[in-house]
Amino acid sequence: MTLYLFLAVVLILPPAAWILYSWYCLWQNYQIARKIGVPLIIIPISHENPLWMVVDKKFFIPLFERFPFGTGTFTRYNWRGWEFADKSKSHEELGDVFVVVTPGRNWLYLCNAEALLDVFQRRTDFPRPLEIFEMVNIFGQNLSTTDGQQWQRHRKITASCFNELNNELVWSESVKQAIGMLRFWSSKSSIRSTADDARTLSLHVLSSAGFGKSYPFQGSSEASPQNIATSYKESLQTILDNCILLLVLGQKFLAKPWLPLKLKKLHQATTTFKKYMTDVYEEEKKSISIGTSSGSNLMTSLVRSSVENSGSAGINGSQGGLTESEIYGNIFVFNFAGHDTTAHTLAFAVVILAAHPAVQDWVSDELQCVLGDQKPEEWVYQNVFPRLKRCLAVLYETLRLYTPVPIAKSTGQEARVLQVGAKTIIVPANTMLIPSHVAIHTHPKYWGHDCLEWRPSRWIESTTSAVKSPSTQTSKVLGTESLVLPQKGSFIAWSEGLRNCPGKKFSQVEFVATMAGLFREWRVDPILEGGEVHLNVARKRIMNMVENDTGQVLLLQLLHPERAALAWKHR
Repeated sequence: MTLYLFLAVVLILPPAAWILYSWYCLWQNYQIARKIGVPLIIIPISHENPLWMVVDKKFFIPLFERFPFGTGTFTRYNWRGWEFADKSKSHEELGDVFVVVTPGRNWLYLCNAEALLDVFQRRTDFPRPLEIFEMVNIFGQNLSTTDGQQWQRHRKITASCFNELNNELVWSESVKQAIGMLRFWSSKSSIRSTADDARTLSLHVLSSAGFGKSYPFQGSSEASPQNIATSYKESLQTILDNCILLLVLGQKFLAKPWLPLKLKKLHQATTTFKKYMTDVYEEEKKSISIGTSSGSNLMTSLVRSSVENSGSAGINGSQGGLTESEIYGNIFVFNFAGHDTTAHTLAFAVVILAAHPAVQDWVSDELQCVLGDQKPEEWVYQNVFPRLKRCLAVLYETLRLYTPVPIAKSTGQEARVLQVGAKTIIVPANTMLIPSHVAIHTHPKYWGHDCLEWRPSRWIESTTSAVKSPSTQTSKVLGTESLVLPQKGSFIAWSEGLRNCPGKKFSQVEFVATMAGLFREWRVDPILEGGEVHLNVARKRIMNMVENDTGQVLLLQLLHPERAALAWKHR
């Protein structure tokens, strides 16, 4: 009996103590939050609880939704990615600002363009919570994991790498990869690998623009079985697919010889990727020393810029330049941030375009007019990219409704004063401040009555006379068109202020070049399934899939893109 009692105490006491402590922390955070004077939402489990993140939407939330009380705040807000399902509803109900109170800390959600712009401009008052970016600290400190003067040093060096010479490289490689991807897609009667192939395209563009290493496009069904990584391309793909596992276990642990094959492959991938970066780094240093450096890829630009900012002391400790490990860290974060973000956005765009044939025609008209009969290798970046406004509008509209990366800010160690509309609030120290990107991108106040409709033409402005005249040639219509940007602070897909995304132009060039390669002479339609007899029915089906089968994994993405079978046809 004594043994049973002892076991009961051992098994029950720790979780009971944890629950009591969580409720105590929740009460403490509630007392802090109520002083702000804004609506509160109280949830019993923190967003940041790693165990809850594993099981929230997969098990507990669907289970609770079956209960009569399953439609309350717990199932509405207590899971990762609730913002996408909610759109702007909560802010329309509660106002521009509200606080979600959790046992971990308080989360203030903000959906006001002027206030958001103020937050982005006050970089020191509202810093990034660096602890949530630790997963990209694998190879060294970088732009995403530093703040203050260290961040300024990283920003100065890295900003110089994203230049027009690199954009030319991005353009030519993206066109080449898009033509290769189209060749693969058009050779099949049905394609279900849109998302996987988009990842391959994005990875190949990064290979070329990042390291000057170009690969021919290889479709998913053409790829050879994955073995232990022996090349840059394979190693980077393995690292990106397992970045959370790499963060949790660390590189030192992965070096253990007794680990299972999957972890051995991950260790081999990190070793191969690091070796490749080291080789390119040493080659570029040598080229700089003898005056023969001429590469325009990111690695060579980063090393060259770092040396130029370091003076005669070199790059291993100078305050002006970056150390070797910091160069590796920034190259990795460029790959991490620029790979799946672009790939998921491209997958969304292609699937949605398949459901919108009129938009495909609209884009194709622009491409036919601008590119004419030129061969893809004749498409000059400086001449073509600025004229493809409709292609760019497709990117902007896709990002508006399907922004892949959420943004997080913090008040740091001090309380901050914030003006939200006519109301002045004091945000307590150690509060997470979340720019509600989904809400601000779908709020009727900023986007009108059709705010939930995917309509790229909202980004294009043209003279009324040119548009209304049926006899007006496409070239004349295009000549009157310009890209319209919304109110500052109401579109934050690349963030805003000094800490905006340095690869913004890079992603735009890659996306527009891919659109040009795909849609100039081709169109895409969904495959009829399950007794469907008309394409309009199939189009509605895949749009329902996009809306209902999209979720937050590491980024916002289509959860089962293979369910959208597509067919490519020549115009």
